Amino acid sequence: MPTLPDFRLETYFAQWEFSARYHLTASDAQTLSLAELLALAGDDGRERWETLALGYTETRGLPALREEIAATYEHAEADDVLCFAGAEEALYLAMRTLLEPTDHAVVLTPNYQAAETVPLSVCEVSGVALRPEDGWALDVDAIEAALRPNTRMVSVNFPNNPTGAVPSLDSWYRLVRLCDERGITLFSDEVYRGLELSAPSLPQATDLSGTALSLNVMSKAYGLPGLRIGWIACRDRAVLDKLERAKHYTTICNSAPSEVLALIALRAREQVLDRNRGIVAENLPIFTEFFARYPELFEFTAPDGGCVCFPRYLGADGVEAMCTDVVEQAGVLLLPSSIYGSALTESPTDRFRVGIGRSDPGEALTVWGEWLEKRG
Repeated sequence: MPTLPDFRLETYFAQWEFSARYHLTASDAQTLSLAELLALAGDDGRERWETLALGYTETRGLPALREEIAATYEHAEADDVLCFAGAEEALYLAMRTLLEPTDHAVVLTPNYQAAETVPLSVCEVSGVALRPEDGWALDVDAIEAALRPNTRMVSVNFPNNPTGAVPSLDSWYRLVRLCDERGITLFSDEVYRGLELSAPSLPQATDLSGTALSLNVMSKAYGLPGLRIGWIACRDRAVLDKLERAKHYTTICNSAPSEVLALIALRAREQVLDRNRGIVAENLPIFTEFFARYPELFEFTAPDGGCVCFPRYLGADGVEAMCTDVVEQAGVLLLPSSIYGSALTESPTDRFRVGIGRSDPGEALTVWGEWLEKRG
């Protein structure tokens, strides 16, 4: 297997995520404590937790968990779901298993780096960028123009990380139809679905297409990354069979405690997602007011969905210097645009990612503001 490049985001987080005092670039919603999550359990969930045996679990995932995951879709059954150790394992194995060296893939940018570098380790890949000048709009015409006779996969992520963009329904339906008409697999990363405020949730890809893959995880919208439970839903069960066999070479099966806790959370999903949408809704005015105080330094647009966004930095020192200086001098962690640089498309050089899904950002914003004013 070709050597993959350093994962820029994870390398940066390895240095700063747990040492910086203020994490203002978190990609997940505010988490729950174990006690808070268990308080949401019904009788069955609590009994499963209290009587849990710590043995191996089924490769495809706890049957009850897969049934609950399937219930989050319109047209999926438990046998259309395969669980993984987080979304990253699912993404990695899907790209490595479903693509061949003679294939071609199209990847939307900006994105989570693995969505680009993993397929690039297998085959030729073309990038299509969201349009920042048009609110990070999805350009289906550009995707269609990038297709080749050997295009096997189109990979997208909505609500988008890092921009928070959600495409129009017309654009989304058109993309799904395009992939179906050309016999192309649509790989749809939907890990932020459920945190939309200003746009409706898109229909999930696997509900619209019998061959599309919908990726999701407990980490982002549900705010439970410590569980390390993700999944792919796909109604083409032969695809899931291939992915199951690939998983035999990685994690084999998931953590039994994590599966039970994920089941509890999904059974209470409306309560959990309502809570997390409320945090985002409460935070948005706070961030909007903060950036409005510095119009000479920032351009800020609220995300359509999810809990991350990609403001523009206008300062003369540049976004890379600003992000480096503010974490080293004030302990405020942000992600500069270089983390999202693409080898496939022209990438913004004046953006940075901000997370708006964590509770009580006021102190961090105060420290950041004082740092901005002190340096003049």
